[in-house]
Amino acid sequence: MTGAIARRFRRFAETEARGHSPLYETLANGVASDPDILTFLAELPAAKQQPNLLLAAVRFVCGIQTNPGDFHAAFLARKEAIRAEMLNRRTQTNEPSRCAVLLPVLSLLPGPLALIEVGASAGLCLLPDRYGYAYDGHRPFGPKPLLPCRTNAATPVPTTHPEIVWRAGLDLNPLDVRDDDDMAWLETLVWPDQPDRASRLHAAIAVARADPPRIVSGDLLTSLPALAAEAPPDATLVVFHTAVLAYIAAPDARARFGGIVRDLNGVWISNETPRVFHPGLAGPKGAFLLSVNGEPTAWTDPHGAWIEWFAK
Repeated sequence: MTGAIARRFRRFAETEARGHSPLYETLANGVASDPDILTFLAELPAAKQQPNLLLAAVRFVCGIQTNPGDFHAAFLARKEAIRAEMLNRRTQTNEPSRCAVLLPVLSLLPGPLALIEVGASAGLCLLPDRYGYAYDGHRPFGPKPLLPCRTNAATPVPTTHPEIVWRAGLDLNPLDVRDDDDMAWLETLVWPDQPDRASRLHAAIAVARADPPRIVSGDLLTSLPALAAEAPPDATLVVFHTAVLAYIAAPDARARFGGIVRDLNGVWISNETPRVFHPGLAGPKGAFLLSVNGEPTAWTDPHGAWIEWFAK
């Protein structure tokens, strides 16, 4: 059991943290060689053994540790408090910059749009029309926060916001943008050596607090059709999700979700690791695969920093 967990942390260090967070690369590799922490993780439910969850929980309870030795000491000193946080919380990274890789698809759809985000967390990605965008080589548009995004020549770069007339989110454990504890946890999920991401998150939270999106508590396999039925019939229904389906381990459950979305007769945007629906496709290291109605469309940065469009 601990061997599999160690491999998971090494894989996280190599494919997710490397090139993005030197600190988390170092700490994750440290955990992979730490028998005390590995034994602790093996005692938790499988869904609670995620690298991001442990790293965020230790930071939430103990503050930022800058090397594996300090991380180990902080963990031992507050192990039970860390356990409580990990059992109570979820990895719900709500990165508003992901809107920058969704907007090229949204802008191609016939409006007006009705949005449903599955795995919405606090709903910051339900507000793509309330942020500004700075696609490289193109004139920025929209209000602050400006979300920067690198594109390739094939990307249909938008120049205006789409018209969104209705929006709602679905999440097993919605976070409330008005709740300071919820937002403190959300901020802790931003990797500590990425201050620009933290700054954009703070700005997006302020935007959302002015007019919070509606987030419904529910399961994506049972609650989605009823929520979709509330959308205005004269709007294009768009169901989207990012870094959600990877947490559903069973392939049949993922396939069932795909069938549910297709039956809604809307537009389905999936932004996940390629192994979720297209394990045979290989893209840039650590990239997400953006698909529209099941068709692979673009490679994207997991946090929205770039998009490489390849669909014809």
